Amino acid sequence: MNKKGIIYGINGPVIYLKGNTGLRMSEMVHVGEEYLVGEVISLSKKATTVQVFEETTGLKPGAEVVGTGDAISVTLGPGILNNIFDGIERPLSEIAARSGKYITRGVSVDSLDTAKKWDVHVTVSEGDHVTGGTVIAETQETASILHKSMVPPDVEGTVIKAAADGAYTILDPIVTLELDDGTTKELTLCQKWPIRVPRPTKRRFPASKPLITGQRILDTMFPIAKGGTAAVPGGFGTGKTMTQHQIAKWSDADIIIYIGCGERGNEMTQVLEEFGELVDPKTGHPLMNRTALIANTSNMPVAAREASIYTGLTLAEYYRDMGYDVAIMADSTSRWAEALRELSGRLEEMPAEEGFPAYLASRLSAFYERAGMMENLNGTEGSVSIIGAVSPQGGDFSEPVTMNTKRFVRCFWGLDKSLAYARHFPAIHWLTSYSEYLNDLAPWYQTHVNKNFIDLRNQIMALLNTESSLMEIVKLIGSDVLPDDQKLILEIARVIRLGFLQQNAFHADDTCVPLEKQYKMMEIILYLYKKAKALVTMGMPMSVLKEDNIFEKIIAIKYDVPNDKPEMFDDYKKAVDTFYDKVLEKNG
Repeated sequence: MNKKGIIYGINGPVIYLKGNTGLRMSEMVHVGEEYLVGEVISLSKKATTVQVFEETTGLKPGAEVVGTGDAISVTLGPGILNNIFDGIERPLSEIAARSGKYITRGVSVDSLDTAKKWDVHVTVSEGDHVTGGTVIAETQETASILHKSMVPPDVEGTVIKAAADGAYTILDPIVTLELDDGTTKELTLCQKWPIRVPRPTKRRFPASKPLITGQRILDTMFPIAKGGTAAVPGGFGTGKTMTQHQIAKWSDADIIIYIGCGERGNEMTQVLEEFGELVDPKTGHPLMNRTALIANTSNMPVAAREASIYTGLTLAEYYRDMGYDVAIMADSTSRWAEALRELSGRLEEMPAEEGFPAYLASRLSAFYERAGMMENLNGTEGSVSIIGAVSPQGGDFSEPVTMNTKRFVRCFWGLDKSLAYARHFPAIHWLTSYSEYLNDLAPWYQTHVNKNFIDLRNQIMALLNTESSLMEIVKLIGSDVLPDDQKLILEIARVIRLGFLQQNAFHADDTCVPLEKQYKMMEIILYLYKKAKALVTMGMPMSVLKEDNIFEKIIAIKYDVPNDKPEMFDDYKKAVDTFYDKVLEKNG
């Protein structure tokens, strides 16, 4: 028998029920005649508090609230990819078909298509003993991804009946199990899982492999590990969303979950349109074949915005359990924190810094801690990497969401307004950004790219830091007073900034650069520095060195050397040697 309660108070998305309703904490409920979806967030003997994931306009005291007996859950099965959901996993295409351009309240649609038949290959047979995570069936969900339907984590038993290979819907029984207590259970292609509960795994691995993005400032300077966490903070217009787009398109993750949390509707529309047109460079199929989008724009109810982050996480963990590497783009966690603040205010909780709830830090940590490279229950390895955009008001990185996020992520890609306005993209500033994964990933870079990779990266970073110190002097008294060895550092740092850190997303070769080319680019820049430094030490002035256009030639390498022709770097090394000999001959 479902428990019921009567509304006696309404405050925006928060409603109050009088008395002991018998409902449970985090239980999903249906509110009013339209059956709006809600969740129990506070309980006492005298009252129950529910947050509603839909607009509450028109609700009135006396309306009935009915419990479902289950927590807020998502349906996990074939059909998630190449789909667009709202914050509580309702497909927007289905909602649009029923209610038009705007989402009406109380729309009840299935999360996944229950009528579509999938070609299923059953992977277990009668007599097999299966446990949580065992793959029972395989389906080609999209051209890019093989979907593996698994036994739910909390189920164990012996197969007493297995369907033959064929076409089935997600609700058709595929396997019948006899459980340890003698009861039977039918398993289908799909399962439900509560969004606030992390899916169980066997163990967590330490960071050891990078998530390769093809973006030089990320892969070389501030890498993120597979199963790692990164924050992309930046003010308005600095390129947070575009950075995430580039990672979504070019990274070596198998699956992308993009959560548009509280973003502007037009920005979300742009994401949907662009992702629909993009071709996956790895497979040649549409990028949407390995992408699921969760759209929860700024004009949608705030409670659903708060839930959307967990919905996306649960979808990601489900694909991780199949052995895939999943990357989550959360855009933006600041809007999610604002939803927490609004709900907390309506609940009359004591506010902390800037009005955010006192539990902001613990919620952020619980979100980022669900990332990781894991050994799954079925013995496969998979990872969930979380890249969260942060939108601090006025670009102030000392505000609570950015500061608390910094505590829980190990990779910080700080976007800089002045770089963005100077058209330097990605506008990630090398002095405010950092990656704590560098030491963990060093053995991988040394084995798979070059044993000197990290050493060259550190030399590049040292030159950029020296440039920053010298620029303080230059601002005060100009560059003419600097000795030539310091002028050379400024010139090489310019080569690094323009030729290495700056990247053109619209250039066929420069939009995504393999690690081998990234290494060779660092090598040639530092080789030029070594040769030029030798000339300066001999007393050659910088004005003479600049007469040759070698510095501009090295900057143009990113465009002039195709990604698949690393042997062309030998020609540039010869060009540097020729430059060295020419200057010596002329001024020797």
